[in-house]
Amino acid sequence: MYRALFDLVLSRLDPERAHHLAFVVIRALPAVGLGGLARRFTAPDPSLAVEALGQRFDSPFGVAAGFDKDGEGVLGLGVLGFGHVEVGTITARPQPGNDKPRLFRLIPDRAVINRMGFNNHGAGAAANRLLGVRRARTRPVLGVNIGKSRVVAVEDATADYLTSARALAPVADYLVVNVSSPNTPGLRGLQELELLSPLLTAVKEVAGETPLLVKIAPDLTDEQVERIARLAVELGLAGIIATNTTISRDGLATDPAVVEAAGAGGLSGAPLAARSLEVLRLIRAVVPAQLCVISVGGVETAEDVQERLDAGATLVQGYTAFLYRGPLWAREINRGLLRLRRALVEA
Repeated sequence: MYRALFDLVLSRLDPERAHHLAFVVIRALPAVGLGGLARRFTAPDPSLAVEALGQRFDSPFGVAAGFDKDGEGVLGLGVLGFGHVEVGTITARPQPGNDKPRLFRLIPDRAVINRMGFNNHGAGAAANRLLGVRRARTRPVLGVNIGKSRVVAVEDATADYLTSARALAPVADYLVVNVSSPNTPGLRGLQELELLSPLLTAVKEVAGETPLLVKIAPDLTDEQVERIARLAVELGLAGIIATNTTISRDGLATDPAVVEAAGAGGLSGAPLAARSLEVLRLIRAVVPAQLCVISVGGVETAEDVQERLDAGATLVQGYTAFLYRGPLWAREINRGLLRLRRALVEA
């Protein structure tokens, strides 16, 4: 039913407009009193629960940053069966993001190119909103992803991140430093160790008891991935999220003219799967078992999620396939994970 709706209607709408329309429905679920009813239909089986980052995750599968930029739909996404929701990327200063259009579907590749540019209402507004989310009786685990404000120079990035961390760490179950989006000038340069180490050290001090993770790009070399993984351990971070979107356009099935017309931005979805899995394995090979590693990139099915868990992921996130699979995607993943595990036991 959703596939027909997507093919006939949603695929013909501007992608950002379609996202906003879907988000209205997601936000409305708990607001109009349908949360409890929907939850009975979508709740993960208790056997899927995961203990990590000092929290109990009802499912290992959650929503990646980028879907809910301002933390407006956390409770609705939880109702749909996601075990955690990572909101953001949130910046210290409110910003409109890049000029539209800035979100493009590559339907033959089940992929998306975005150059949103961290559009959000700022850390202060988000902190006030998320305080209410924290007080909800039933909610998913809440992650908060922070990035550099566009107007702030790279040399002043640490102070900018600290402003966000002070506002948001108290309302987050875990905090993420995003240094890997391709859509903010100079941001990816912060992945260089001489810049990354003092940044993470400063944010960790401000975050206090809130677990701190760092999110990295898939376009790093294998050596760079391993160096950042070792740095995360050395600094006592709670974990690593791998990976963000890619600037690569290799191996796409979409008409090259369509890809060219979309222009610059980060590519997410199925084409990212292989590299994301490679990076996960690289990280897990050099970090201790207790370090939380969250895998994201190209995940669409329960089999994809289980493959990441088998490769050492503590938790798994998705975003792009939500556009192609529809509102029952998390339920589908959770039911599939349960089926795979039961089949393994029976075998």
